[in-house]
Amino acid sequence: MPEPEKVTINLSVVDLGQIDVLVEEGYYSSRTDFLRTAARAQLEKQSEALNQIVRRRGLTIGVVHLNRAELEEHFQKGESLDVRVVGMLAIDAEVPPQLAAAVIRNLQVYGVVRATRAVRAALGIKERRSPAD
Repeated sequence: MPEPEKVTINLSVVDLGQIDVLVEEGYYSSRTDFLRTAARAQLEKQSEALNQIVRRRGLTIGVVHLNRAELEEHFQKGESLDVRVVGMLAIDAEVPPQLAAAVIRNLQVYGVVRATRAVRAALGIKERRSPAD
């Protein structure tokens, strides 16, 4: 599995204080543990809606990995790809931007794209403003 992504959220001081009390009392090991648990609970609560959306939109959940050989094969066959991912799209570093742009016709990623800056630019993916990028 890929490394977890960092997310920044704004909470009221009262909400943050309440989380800290629960952490101090041992209900959660950390603020992160509380927030991760809360996020998972909400995702579980909305799981049926998410499943319907995923089916309706033809989304793939997980990690989609594209390499140069695979993209060249599609290009030689005159095929294009519709890539719709919930999770992560990983495009190998040796994939030329022109090849990615020629083969990937439609792109929707809900999550993270790991690709070179040149490939991201060729696909019209805006740069993230994260120090990890």
